Amino acid sequence: MPRCVLLTDARNDAGLARAIRRLPRGSALVFRHYHLSGPARRRRFECLRKLARGCGVLVIGARVPESWHVDGVYGAAGEVAGKPGLRLATAHSLREIGMAARAGADAVLLSPVFATRSHPGASALGPVRFLMLARLSPLPVIALGGMTQARAAQLAVAGWAAIDGLV
Repeated sequence: MPRCVLLTDARNDAGLARAIRRLPRGSALVFRHYHLSGPARRRRFECLRKLARGCGVLVIGARVPESWHVDGVYGAAGEVAGKPGLRLATAHSLREIGMAARAGADAVLLSPVFATRSHPGASALGPVRFLMLARLSPLPVIALGGMTQARAAQLAVAGWAAIDGLV
């Protein structure tokens, strides 16, 4: 199970190569890049996959074709169910954690722990509610949402993930 997960996004694209090189071996890169389509998305994926694999970082796909040869999948419970490799499901509540467990997810990315730039104005779980949900989870929990290495060190969970906090 990766202890550190970097999610790709349009706004962190320029710093991804540097961030991937700094990730500890065994970390994971979740390739999203939803802003790209067709050949442009595939080219960016191939570039990042080559770099990640060279650094000992797992490559997890979000809504990518199976032919792209990823180490696992990322998404809602229904998107990871029955898929090969490491299955990282998104969750925002105890109900969604249960759905992820029933779908066969290997871990959940529970969010948002703190306020994020991704969802300005959205309410965050906060560390107390987050930890309560994490303790009730039958799956390993990876903290997502406003996460930094310092904040991750304060939470007793399987790992942490970020979009901005790792770039």
